[in-house]
Amino acid sequence: MNWLVARHQTRRTFLRNGTLSLGAIALAELLGRRETHASTSNPLAPKPPHFPPKAKSVIYLHMSGGPPQQELFDYKPKLVELHMQPCPQELLQNQRFAFIRGHPKLLGTPYKFQQHGQCGAWVSELLPNLSRHVDDLAIIKSMWTDQFNHAPAELYLFTGSPRNGAAAMGSWITYGLGTENQDLPGFVVLISGGTDPTGGKALWSTGFLPSVYQGVQCRTTGEPILYVNNPAGMDRSTRRRSLDVLKRLNEAELRDFGDPETLTRIEQYELAFRMQLAVPDVMDISRESPKILDLYGAKPGQASFANNCLLARRLVERGVRYVQLFDWGWDCHGTGPGDDIVNHLPKKCKEIDQPIAALLTDLKQRGLLKQTLVIWGGEFGRTSMNEARGGSTFLGRDHHPHCFTIWLAGAGIKPGITLGATDEFGYFITEGKMTVHDLQATILHLLGLDAWKLRYPYQGLQQRLIGPEGDAKVRHEILA
Repeated sequence: MNWLVARHQTRRTFLRNGTLSLGAIALAELLGRRETHASTSNPLAPKPPHFPPKAKSVIYLHMSGGPPQQELFDYKPKLVELHMQPCPQELLQNQRFAFIRGHPKLLGTPYKFQQHGQCGAWVSELLPNLSRHVDDLAIIKSMWTDQFNHAPAELYLFTGSPRNGAAAMGSWITYGLGTENQDLPGFVVLISGGTDPTGGKALWSTGFLPSVYQGVQCRTTGEPILYVNNPAGMDRSTRRRSLDVLKRLNEAELRDFGDPETLTRIEQYELAFRMQLAVPDVMDISRESPKILDLYGAKPGQASFANNCLLARRLVERGVRYVQLFDWGWDCHGTGPGDDIVNHLPKKCKEIDQPIAALLTDLKQRGLLKQTLVIWGGEFGRTSMNEARGGSTFLGRDHHPHCFTIWLAGAGIKPGITLGATDEFGYFITEGKMTVHDLQATILHLLGLDAWKLRYPYQGLQQRLIGPEGDAKVRHEILA
């Protein structure tokens, strides 16, 4: 039994008296965390970037569902020539599709294209207002993703991972830079099209980052933000007193345990109190002149993409760091008139064409385009073939990850250029391939953030927006 006693004594001695005992290690860890978080007064306070930025804020216009590039920006005369001819076998070999079955036929666009501006960019007749702004755009025809279903593709685009649990781009940016207006959220989400994007609220989640950096969804009808207003029977002064008591309790918990989420809780209560006054003001577009409302086609009190574009300008004007617009309804499969490229697509284009052109005009005339990065696109592209699901006679295109078109404008972007190209069928990229992680790294670079240094330790890895492995390139070809 002596060996057992000796072993027992050794454990007891180690735990009670060892200078590197578990208790000492735990205490050192706790004290270190307590010192770190107690000294942080506001996690949303402005933070210095890694290097001088070109952009101060971002407006990302996401067309949820994947708009067909062949109908908008990537003109393919060969497809028009071979319309409804059997698809070449080489385009089908070793390929998988979401819905296409059998041997599909090629689908040429029914819309006319013209070259516009001094840059000569090809734009469809479906976007007459936006076509007048091509000299401000950097059009990328060679975007590529490895996801061909909506939710994983949107998660990949906005969180860097096709699976739930990662942090959204807007969360990363506010984590890295904070925000200039402490009375408004640093990351705001606006939704149109009647429903959330397919990827859901995970697209503006903080994932493993502290929850104070989560995107805040604002509404254009009813209460702008749910559950921010005081409950019945509580006035603002009573709310202030109750928050003061809660703050003292939370600060005591922070000193005792050092949990960063306690700091988040303190800041979220305080931000909500400040937002009670600031949010109704910024969300009230009736304060705009009739001329501006007409420019956007905005109508106060309605839920629309036009209203959201105007709100995006009002938000960045007031110092919000990242504004995300999600417009649902771009999944043009052609199963019926409600999702085809002949009946449905023109309606969607009409909903966005005037407001986006107005947003670019408005930002420019206010001097805000020089400091605001504007991005437009979907989560993937559409096939060069007609889907014809179940024998449908309506024209539509299936999901296509191998190439799609986006554009960027504003702060730090080289205007009036086109990057990349696709083959004569608009099926594969032939030059200038740009990955989702390339896009993310380039956006961060314009904001003065190094995509490899912007990281957060989680599950034993240095997590990044561009992925732990950091396989991305800043695409200097599109930078001014």
